[in-house]
Amino acid sequence: MSKEATLYRKENGRVRCLACARRCLIGEGQTGFCGVRTVRNGKLYLDVYGKVAAAHVDPIEKKPLVHFNPGSKVFSFSTYGCNWMCMYCQNYDISQRRRAEGTELTPEEIVEMAISYESEGITYTYNEPAIFAEFAHDVGVIARKKGLFNTMVTNGYWTPELVDYVTDFLDAATVDFKGNGEPKFMKRYTGASGPEPILETIQELHKRGIHVEITDLIVPQIGDSLEYAKVLLKKIYDILGPDVPIHFLRFHPDYKLNYLPSTPVETLEAHYKLAKEMGFKFPYIGNVPGHPFENTYCPNCGRMVIRRYGFQILEWHLTDDMRCKYCGYKLPIKGKLSKHAFDDRFEPVFI
Repeated sequence: MSKEATLYRKENGRVRCLACARRCLIGEGQTGFCGVRTVRNGKLYLDVYGKVAAAHVDPIEKKPLVHFNPGSKVFSFSTYGCNWMCMYCQNYDISQRRRAEGTELTPEEIVEMAISYESEGITYTYNEPAIFAEFAHDVGVIARKKGLFNTMVTNGYWTPELVDYVTDFLDAATVDFKGNGEPKFMKRYTGASGPEPILETIQELHKRGIHVEITDLIVPQIGDSLEYAKVLLKKIYDILGPDVPIHFLRFHPDYKLNYLPSTPVETLEAHYKLAKEMGFKFPYIGNVPGHPFENTYCPNCGRMVIRRYGFQILEWHLTDDMRCKYCGYKLPIKGKLSKHAFDDRFEPVFI
């Protein structure tokens, strides 16, 4: 079900892909770094259009998005391929497989599946959605017409052209930094040049009113420097301000970095403390179920207003318009509390 791509231009007898910051210049019969965008007869084709590698119904907190329609059920799916080569990727069997494979589903069928599972939104995740942007776009436009919201989990290694392209359907995005955005870490362990394209992406998404939350995967020994964390946090603060949720995620050994330990909780707590000292109102610690810093606290009175365990909401102390029930402070949470917020299970999707 290959389809001609939208995000490209012809350049000196070759094709310049515009889907991500690599901007691959691709010759006839060649495929870009992602492994799924190929030039044939002078045109760029998305080889994984209509091919789904994985699908599942998730709580939106798993993305993680905690300030956007809390407790919602989202139909999550991916294709194969990626524009990065992360050596620690937990989805490496999907992202690092550069093949045009998967269960064939049309955009209409995906939206109908999402509705059949009582999902409130669709999330493009598990591999980098930038590389299958045209497929995501066609799904997202239909989903929005059917009353579903659209979110992405992305490394943010985008182009301005891609930001423009997704604006007509995208509602929220989790943008993942790795190792505090330290350039040497990114080059060696992800294959990306540095954090600048990601910072440009979050700035452009923010300008367009798309909800953004930030994650930073803290990799012990090689990507946990507080010095670089401070530099990155300053840049994020200058772009998004103090209200942006920022999640410091615990690394779990996997793929080619399975010799490293999990991130010490004390290291995550040090990053949390730094963010608070720099003025962020909503830092979080992720992948440590039961930790008090996965809860939401009112910046005004300090009371806990949302208690979580992992991806599940256990307590809710906000009004319908997201005000603290103790002091009336309005928290910057978009949307509403889902009727599924206190569900304790989510369904696998069989395709």
